[in-house]
Amino acid sequence: MYHRPMIHAVYPGSFDPLHNGHLDVIRRATRIFGRLTVAVLHNPGKRDQMFSAAERVEIIRQATEGMENVTADTFDGLLADYVRILGADVIVKGLRAISDFEYELQMAHLTGS
Repeated sequence: MYHRPMIHAVYPGSFDPLHNGHLDVIRRATRIFGRLTVAVLHNPGKRDQMFSAAERVEIIRQATEGMENVTADTFDGLLADYVRILGADVIVKGLRAISDFEYELQMAHLTGS
């Protein structure tokens, strides 16, 4: 049996709504990292949300039931601060298109990653 290293990863997003693409990223991340926190961004200024942050966390918990190394949580503010508070090692991001990659690359350069 393969033993995952105890690396703590954070998968941030709005997850409004959670969809199969998100679940695919979660499943893949659980096979790579020892611990995964799915972090729901709480943005009270956003008006067009389908679900509250608490509802999204509960949906994620139900969808990942049985995935022993997954937890769901909410955060607000800067992702970097949240990751530091958790003591996490890695940020997991899903990419849908080349434009997503270009955006994430720019963010990585801004933070010095």
